[in-house]
Amino acid sequence: MYLVISYDIKSDRRRTKIHKALKSYGSWIQFSVFECDIEKKDYLRLKHRLEQLICPDDEDSVRYYFLCEECKRKIERVGGITPLENGSIFL
Repeated sequence: MYLVISYDIKSDRRRTKIHKALKSYGSWIQFSVFECDIEKKDYLRLKHRLEQLICPDDEDSVRYYFLCEECKRKIERVGGITPLENGSIFL
């Protein structure tokens, strides 16, 4: 599955932990935005990990945008980094 994950975390400390967790599963594209091409089991593991790190009562939020194969082919990039190859996961 291919998804874009964005986050808005109030605390610098929690934000750093979220960033480190996401780096293990995807490519850092922009501030607070990652692109991930992962298996469902890895997505579930990542989601669980992020849910443990955030503080929803403190206005933290994480959003998951799932892209189908057709939508993935329509992504246009100008500048910035190119995401890792499919299935690249660093744990």
